[in-house]
This record gives sequence, C-alpha cells and structure tokens, in this order.
Amino acid sequence: MNKTIDLNKYTEFVNAITAGPANDLTAFMNACDRLDANYELFEGETEMRHGPDVNVPLVLNSAMGMCGESGEFSEIIKKVVFHGKPYTEEIKAHAIKELGDVIWYWTNACRALGVDPNEVIERNVTKLSDRYPGGEFDPHYSENRKHGDI
Repeated sequence: MNKTIDLNKYTEFVNAITAGPANDLTAFMNACDRLDANYELFEGETEMRHGPDVNVPLVLNSAMGMCGESGEFSEIIKKVVFHGKPYTEEIKAHAIKELGDVIWYWTNACRALGVDPNEVIERNVTKLSDRYPGGEFDPHYSENRKHGDI
C-alpha cells in the first residue's frame, strides 16, 4: 500500500483537536489561573467550591522535569541495551544521578500538590496489592483490571 499523506492537512487536523490552552497563551494563562484559584463546579452541584490547593508553577516544572530526567535515564539504558555500550560502574553512577534528578522533581511534584511522599508510596502499594491479589505479577490482572483501577 502506497498512500500519500498530506502533512499540511494533518497539521490542520491536529490543530483542530488540540485543547485551547495548548494552542493559545491567553487560554493557557486562564487555565493556570483557574487551577491556581482552584474553584470548580463539582458534579451534581450548582455552586462553585474550592478544590485542593496546587502550586501551579511548581507542578508544571515538576511534570516537565520528571519527563526530561526520565528521558535522560532511558537514554543511558537504551545505549547499553540497544547500542552495545558496556554497562560499567561509570554508567551505573550516571544512571543513579539521573534517578536522583527524577526523584527530586517527583518530590517537588508532591510539594506542589500538597501531598506527603509517603502517602503516594502507600497508595501505590495498596493499588498494586489490590491489582495482584496473589502477591506477584500476573499478566491477566495487568490487562483485565477492576473497575476504577487506572
């Protein structure tokens, strides 16, 4: 099958289905302001009420930082696994530094959301324990999750 794709038409399609705050600075700033004030209309309610506090600049920086540092960690592993680079103590030390950067941003994300990092880990253990009732990985439970298990 040899099908020509018009990248300009695809770009128009992508633009049309991209959320406003990703396309427009004013819409982005309004979304940040809305999150900073964090007043919202909850389902079934008629009055706005205040949701949990979030440090908007810190959460954005943390999300982007985790992605960047995770990418740097992944790049190290990719080069060892797929490019044949030897796994040395120096490579291990570099990987550890990048993991440290990931957790630094992760900790800032916890701060931005006002959550105790220990609570995040506790909830993760609970979620995974519920998902894998036998106490070990099972592909069935990985692919067939209970309602609400995201």
